[in-house]
Amino acid sequence: MSEKKISRLRRARRSRAKMRELCTNRLSVNRSNQHIYAQIISEDGSKILASASTLDKTLRSDATGNIEAAAKVGTLIAERAKEAGIENVAFDRSGFKYHGRMKALADAAREGGLKF
Repeated sequence: MSEKKISRLRRARRSRAKMRELCTNRLSVNRSNQHIYAQIISEDGSKILASASTLDKTLRSDATGNIEAAAKVGTLIAERAKEAGIENVAFDRSGFKYHGRMKALADAAREGGLKF
């Protein structure tokens, strides 16, 4: 494994440990070159309460690896979280930097009504 990926996973492990201490639902975001995925995971990490990604049929027709697609996923995850009765989450960026697609997804989720 490359040093860059090891560092990212170390950052992710550290932030997830803190979120486990806080006992809150977490909005976990993962990205690849082509897609972006978001899940709201329960406090104990045993269940997925809501999920959205660029693989959804409604979002698959457009470009999937850019900032606009990430913003659409953020809006969609916020809608699905509201349907599940979730308002407060912790933002788990999986060790990725908070810019570009990560920031676009987070901003769209905040505008959709999620608080973190």
